[in-house]
Amino acid sequence: MADSVNFTNKDRQHKTVFFETFGCQMNKLDAELSLGLLQEEGYRIVDKADEADVILFNTCSVRQHAEDKVYSHLGALKMLKKRHPEVVVGVLGCMAQKDGEAIFKRMPHVDLVCGTRMFSRLPELLLTIKNQGSHVLAIDEDQIVSVKRPVAYRPNFYQAFVTVMRGCDNFCSYCIVPYVRGGEISRTIADVKEEVQSLVSNGCKEVTLLGQNINSYGKGLAGGITLGHLLSELNDLDGLERIRFVTSHPADMSRDLIRTMSRLSKVCEHLHMPAQSGSDRILQEMRRGYTAGYYRDLISYARELIPYIAVASDFIVGFPGEMDEDFQETVRLMEDIRFQNCFIFKYSPRTGTKAAELKDDVVDEVKRARNMKLLELQKSISLEQNRKMIGRKVEVLVEGASKSDSHKLSGRTRQNHIVVFNGPAVLVGRLVNVVIHEVTDLTLYGKPEDCS
Repeated sequence: MADSVNFTNKDRQHKTVFFETFGCQMNKLDAELSLGLLQEEGYRIVDKADEADVILFNTCSVRQHAEDKVYSHLGALKMLKKRHPEVVVGVLGCMAQKDGEAIFKRMPHVDLVCGTRMFSRLPELLLTIKNQGSHVLAIDEDQIVSVKRPVAYRPNFYQAFVTVMRGCDNFCSYCIVPYVRGGEISRTIADVKEEVQSLVSNGCKEVTLLGQNINSYGKGLAGGITLGHLLSELNDLDGLERIRFVTSHPADMSRDLIRTMSRLSKVCEHLHMPAQSGSDRILQEMRRGYTAGYYRDLISYARELIPYIAVASDFIVGFPGEMDEDFQETVRLMEDIRFQNCFIFKYSPRTGTKAAELKDDVVDEVKRARNMKLLELQKSISLEQNRKMIGRKVEVLVEGASKSDSHKLSGRTRQNHIVVFNGPAVLVGRLVNVVIHEVTDLTLYGKPEDCS
């Protein structure tokens, strides 16, 4: 980041903000909501930190690498802050919630530390810094997040993330989320419907419902409300074309929900359900609450009712005590299920979790080798699965220009495949049938059936 730009706040006609997000889709939505709030307060978004009056990092604490990256970015701002002390530097999200005051001690040039349940007060907190000075700490653990969404601000006009619940009550042994995001709190169906209806009225065609543990949506709501009830209500909204939801915890995934998915026309045939390991012994140490056999049975049932469903997963390699035979069980699970795609991570201890009390006894070299083996295995499975799509016609919601080739269009199938094809810009935002003629492990390429 450059530190030689000459500016003062009074030289600017508008306040400017640079915002960088790390981590999950929930973080991305929090960033979207935060920027919407700031825009309403007159802030203009810029894409370079050295052009901003306010520099904010929305952080993740799930893995050490994500935290190290944020601290590296903060360190790079030290000289910029020295030259321009009026610039506000803030840390938001999970790392802010976890580390709190310690961030100021490690990075004294940081002005704001704002936790996961306080971002709705961001404009107010920035005003406090302007009026009273730096080192504002806001990590109220009892704060209920409630943000009236400016629906017009979203990265993709035709798609939107919608938070339907926050927090997690599972306390998997390796996971920091319950400590930084708090316990599970569900929004009412009426509240979610109102937001989705506003988005649809503003041109949105597809919504993805978000929750750290979305399968337990409804906990705390009266009347035995479940995620299935919410999906059924949203399925009836005129103008909404597609509904997705993430992330599903296998221990809380019910067969009733799978049956509901199978009968609702707008719910996409895609399930992201992290397995984390194929070893029952490791799953028990992880406190996941299910066995590999239970996971296999769930997927088998889903495929029986929803033949074209695509399943994605997450895996952790190198968990404390993971032996070669445990790892081979994970390999077998991947080979048996044939996932569409997987996110694979090397285990890193998170202070405060139960797993952090265990000896991190799998050496990094072994973690890297296991990580690479699973990545290569998944790549071969994805390519094999995608080759079966050649010659098939798929429905694509066209999102815009392809990131890899701006002269082509890109979109996603109901099963969340990325599809790239030639076509006129008028197709953006429309559902288009595309015949697939070429594939890689990550992308399908095709020709639209009808461009009229």
